[in-house]
Amino acid sequence: MEENIYISVRFETTNKTYTFSTQDDSIKNGDSVIVETQRGVEYASVVSDPFDKPNISMEIKPIIRKANDRDKKQFERNKNDAIEAKKICQEESDNLELNMNVISAEYTLDRAKITFTYLADDRVDFRELLKVLASIFHCRIDLRQVGTRDKAKMVSGIGVCGRQLCCSRFIGDFDRISINMAKNQLLALNIQKLSGQCGNLMCCLRFEDDVYKELRKDLPKLNSQVEYEGERFRITSMNVIAQNCKLENADHAIFISLDDLVAKGKYNKPQKKENKGEGSVAE
Repeated sequence: MEENIYISVRFETTNKTYTFSTQDDSIKNGDSVIVETQRGVEYASVVSDPFDKPNISMEIKPIIRKANDRDKKQFERNKNDAIEAKKICQEESDNLELNMNVISAEYTLDRAKITFTYLADDRVDFRELLKVLASIFHCRIDLRQVGTRDKAKMVSGIGVCGRQLCCSRFIGDFDRISINMAKNQLLALNIQKLSGQCGNLMCCLRFEDDVYKELRKDLPKLNSQVEYEGERFRITSMNVIAQNCKLENADHAIFISLDDLVAKGKYNKPQKKENKGEGSVAE
């Protein structure tokens, strides 16, 4: 009996990778394959070399087979037809006066089901819409409501940094983002400037947060009082990336490095938290 090998695949509409098994050792990184998911039969791309069985409890489904030319043509046809299907769904939604913004449509490879993704402020009673769409497309209809962050991920765009949005370029799952992350990075608390195209706080605040926490762990807080070379100052600005800060008092202002501040400045240094054991709750 041949042993299973394990590979990662990715679908065109998502950045996440999924693990599947196969006994076909000819499948390699870059190939296209046909797999079955909860949504149905789908077309996917192999994005890894074979690896050992991962230590996960979930069932790992097998790859059905390598994709052939007919599969590739069907996949392209489905993408083109989905554009028209999206327009039809939006038109029928408007006819029924449903407050829905249809973002995308996606066929399974065998066209047994089509999934419409939409944005709405509230819950939508789409029972009548389901009947209309089923009579038009003659297949299973799935209507999936998403949030504004999901929409930005699907539609994509250019961020304020001039690069493609992180959510559509490489982020697989959305993490919780809080305004405290902006405070940790010493940013002005201007919600409009801190928000991305989705209207929520920018994702980069989350994955840059750990670096800023590490850089600031032994430093005083902004606006702290500090004694430096015999004078009393207030820390009015700090740049942990450039490793400098600005000290001001009633007479003058000076710029010094953070190394000098730590070595020569006198202030109340941050207290290190004691490890209270496994039973403690992290703040």
